[in-house]
Amino acid sequence: MALMRRDEVKEIFGRLLNIMDELREKCPWDREQTNETLRKLTIEEVYELGDAVLENNVLEIRKELGDILLHIVFYAKIGEEKGQFDIGDVMNNLIDKLVYRHPHVFGTIEAKDSEQVIQNWENLKLVEKGGNKRVLEGVPKALPALVKANRIQEKVRGVGFDWEFKEQVWDKVKEELAELEVEMKAGKKLEMEKEFGDLIFSMVNVARLYGIDPESALERTNQKFIRRFNYLEDNTLLKGKSLQEMTLEEMDVYWNEAKKFDKN
Repeated sequence: MALMRRDEVKEIFGRLLNIMDELREKCPWDREQTNETLRKLTIEEVYELGDAVLENNVLEIRKELGDILLHIVFYAKIGEEKGQFDIGDVMNNLIDKLVYRHPHVFGTIEAKDSEQVIQNWENLKLVEKGGNKRVLEGVPKALPALVKANRIQEKVRGVGFDWEFKEQVWDKVKEELAELEVEMKAGKKLEMEKEFGDLIFSMVNVARLYGIDPESALERTNQKFIRRFNYLEDNTLLKGKSLQEMTLEEMDVYWNEAKKFDKN
C-alpha cells in the first residue's frame, strides 16, 4: 500500500472538517450531540481500538482510529460553536506540549534512556502547573481499576518512587499473599477484600517492572478461556449433551482437548 504525501493528508483532513460542518448543519442526529452524549460513545470506540490492537488486526486498527478521529473532530466542532476552542487550538496545544516535554529532542537536555525520558516528562508536567499539581491528580477517576493501578505506579515511578531492583517486588508479593491467607482463614470479608486488592496491586507492580502490560495480559487470558470454554460447550452440544448434566471429570476431557487445540 502506497502512503499518502503530506500535502494529500492536509487536503483530506480539510475535507473531513468540511464534512463535520455539514453534518452539524444538516443531520438531525449529529446536530443533537453534545460533549456529554458523545462521552460514552468515545469510551466504546477506544475499547474497540484496544481490541483491534490486541488482535493485531491492521484493517480494524485503521478503522477504529478513524472512528476516534471523528470524535476528536466532533468535540472540536462543538467547542468552536461555543466559542471556546477549535481544532487548530487542539493541535497547537498538543504541539506546544510535545515540544515542551521533549527537551532532549527540541532543546539542550540529554536523556540517556527511556526511563529518564519518563522522569523528565513527569517532572515537566508538575512544572507546567506551577508545582502545585499533585503527582497522581492526572490519573482519571473513571479508569478501570487494573489500568488505574498500572498508571498510578507509572506516575510515581516518574518521580523516583520505585523499587531499587525489580527482584525486590517478589518479597512484597509474598508478604501480601501471606496477609491474604491470614484473613481468608479468619473469614473476615472486608479484610479479605482489602488484602486481595493489595495482592493484585503488588502483581501489577510485578508486571510493570518486568515490562508486561497487565491489562493486555489479563485480556489475553480472558480470550483464551473463552476459546477453550466455547470448544467445551460446542463439542458437548454436538454429542447431544448438556453442560448441566455433565460431571466435572467429563468436562475436563473436553477442556484438555481444547488446551491441546489452542496450543496447536
